[in-house]
Amino acid sequence: MKITSAEFICSAASERDWPTPSLPEIAFLGRSNVGKSSLINSLLGRRLARTSATPGRTQTLNFFLINGRFRFVDLPGYGYARVPERVRRSWGEMATTYLAKRRELVLSIHIVDSRHDPTELDLQLHEWLEYHEKPQITVATKSDKLSQNELRRNIERIRRKLGAEEIIPYSALTKQGYNEVWRAIERALAK
Repeated sequence: MKITSAEFICSAASERDWPTPSLPEIAFLGRSNVGKSSLINSLLGRRLARTSATPGRTQTLNFFLINGRFRFVDLPGYGYARVPERVRRSWGEMATTYLAKRRELVLSIHIVDSRHDPTELDLQLHEWLEYHEKPQITVATKSDKLSQNELRRNIERIRRKLGAEEIIPYSALTKQGYNEVWRAIERALAK
């Protein structure tokens, strides 16, 4: 897909702050420090989503308008973050409310780290999306950090642990997986 425009719309801490329903949305979900913002920026070919070496920087739902036709939604990361427990709980509630209620959501991109086994929270998210029949794909980031043999082994292990049909290895540096992720997005937008 050719990106002709991409702009930040808003940050939303609650449902009343969500943009007016009208356009299909693609949600990006994953634990803190898994590379969500880097994946979004890589797909768009520009730096829109904030990246940080410090986990837990995304604390709201961040909406981006793409080509004036659809939105990317960057959800807060789950797991490790140096914030008070009540703030972490509110992130989970915010994400669950969005995933459960947003009718415009056409695809959830579940992001895992290709170098590590899925966490308990990764498994719970995958099962929640499956149970609620939410369209999803799983993308394993940071694939450039592994040899091809390590990557192949890790992807198979992640696939088995999650029970996912397909895992797309992705590198924001080399663009491995770029076309596959865009094909999945385009299929979801066409439905």
